Parts: sequence; C-alpha cells; structure tokens
Amino acid sequence: MSAKDEALSRAAVGSQIVLSRIEVQGVLRRRLLDLGFVPGSVVEVVQRSPLGDPTAFRVNNTTIALRKEESSLIFGEPLGGDGT
Repeated sequence: MSAKDEALSRAAVGSQIVLSRIEVQGVLRRRLLDLGFVPGSVVEVVQRSPLGDPTAFRVNNTTIALRKEESSLIFGEPLGGDGT
C-alpha cells in the first residue's frame, strides 16, 4: 500500500484516481471487476448525491453509483499526485 493511497469515498468530485487495490468481497467484487474497477484503471469521481451518498464514479465509459461503505473499500492514488 502506497502512502498516497486513499479510499474512493474520500476523493473530491472531478478528481481522477488510479486504482491500486479493491477490498470489496463477494458478488459486488466480481461485478466491479467486470466493469473495469481493476488495479491500474483510472476512475473519475463524477458527482455526489445531495446528501453525500451514493457517489457516481466513471471507469471505461461506464458510470456506476457506489455507497460510501463500498467506495471506502476501493483504494487508489490521485492522478497527478495532487488530487486533481
């Protein structure tokens, strides 16, 4: 785990994250992997709902909404190293 790794749930809207690991288990893990949430992929934080949960993420031209409990188990490093 890199010192710069952060959970997707903490990433700012508009930022891009290069995935490093996914700690989600079960059927959701398989679904995320099938959609392209694999280490090395770039994920963009598209928008948050008005109450902050769920958040929409885009990977490989697919947009998916994840709850905070799910996105807090997906980690990566901000693209460019500064969170923007």
